[in-house]
Amino acid sequence: MSLASPTLAETIRLRLAEDIHAGLLPPGAEIDESALAERFGASRTPVREALRELAAQGLVEIVPRRGARVARVTLEQLGELFELLAETEAMCARFATWRMTATERFALQRLQAEFTPRPEEAPGALEAYDSYNRRFHELIYRGTHNGMLAAHAAALRQRLAPYRRAQYRGDRRIEQSHAEHQAVLDRMLRGAGEEAAQLMRAHMLSASAALARLVQGGFAPEPER
Repeated sequence: MSLASPTLAETIRLRLAEDIHAGLLPPGAEIDESALAERFGASRTPVREALRELAAQGLVEIVPRRGARVARVTLEQLGELFELLAETEAMCARFATWRMTATERFALQRLQAEFTPRPEEAPGALEAYDSYNRRFHELIYRGTHNGMLAAHAAALRQRLAPYRRAQYRGDRRIEQSHAEHQAVLDRMLRGAGEEAAQLMRAHMLSASAALARLVQGGFAPEPER
């Protein structure tokens, strides 16, 4: 059995996930298997394998006889996901405060100090902030030294990936989010794990509120059926 197909399937999965994260494939967008196969010079077998993996992660929905599309969730489901993520992130901040090594704390400090947020309308601002934001949270996950918790947090963020960038549109949300990160980091560096957890929870709920305002303005996930 050739090892080429699994490798190609993984490549397709990663590229599709990147397109979803970047908003190139928005929630509800149809995914054409034939076009994907042509794009990657592959048969449909690795394409379907990649789609099954993305479906298992909650990023793609596969409907029998109708094909695949980027997963959509209701406003109520978004609220529930953010609520769960807020509690998980709070736990991560608490554990990381107490367990991070000096090297890990320095990496988080340096990331925060070296990044300067730009207005969301500036070219490339959303992409730059999304990359920084993902790295900030990943460093905290790593600092928990709890692999199960880190994997759970990462999976929740992955599930919200199609909607994550939307929260940064308007109301100077990028600048506010960066300031919230600084407040969490300050408490972590002081060893105040409970305070860091409270601020991280508030940070995630602020993101949820920002997305809710956007939904009310017209960016609507699929309605409940």
